[in-house]
Amino acid sequence: MSQDLSIFNLVLHATFVVQVVMVGLLAVSVVSWSMIFGKVFGLQKVRTLNESFEREFWSGKNLAELNQAAGAKHTSAPMERIFASGMREFLKLRERRLDAAAQLDGARRAMRASFQRELDVIEGNLGFLASVGSVSPYVGLFGTVWGIMHAFVGLSNLQQVTLATVAPGIAEALVATAIGLFAAIPAVVAYNRFARDIDRIATQLETFIEEFLNILQRNVSAPPAVAPR
Repeated sequence: MSQDLSIFNLVLHATFVVQVVMVGLLAVSVVSWSMIFGKVFGLQKVRTLNESFEREFWSGKNLAELNQAAGAKHTSAPMERIFASGMREFLKLRERRLDAAAQLDGARRAMRASFQRELDVIEGNLGFLASVGSVSPYVGLFGTVWGIMHAFVGLSNLQQVTLATVAPGIAEALVATAIGLFAAIPAVVAYNRFARDIDRIATQLETFIEEFLNILQRNVSAPPAVAPR
């Protein structure tokens, strides 16, 4: 009996629909785990690059040097790309000899647009994890309902029903719910963790934008090669 009710045998002898549900949920679980690991390393890289650029920004280098270095790098931090977009727009408007308010407003709009693009990239795959976390339990429940329904239809032809005849069919169906929860729980936990981490990164970037705008405002009438102090 123990061998007959092993997970492998339960999956092997489940109905076709339940097997499809199980395979689909396992595939979704594998994809979500790959996205979870990718997002863990991706967010760690973003934090490291942002912290490195922020140290460089406040190290005393002038803005012209930082802007030139940002354009020469193949791999740059989101914060650095936001800085570069704001600096380019600021210098472009300065060359047109627009007033100080127009220069600052242009730099602000450029950095906000760049910030939104960077945030969209950082938030990539979060929607998939949210969908897995919310939908997988219901897909597993569908497999369970279908399996139990099929089991009871099969039992209707029997004159005597015992626990030994009912248990295998119900156990097969419940495996689908278990796999659905197996796929959903890590996705929900990871989504919540990543959402908090991304909120911190977004706050860090927004703070940098305001600090950089304050620096530009203090030096709006000076040459662009000024130290970020």
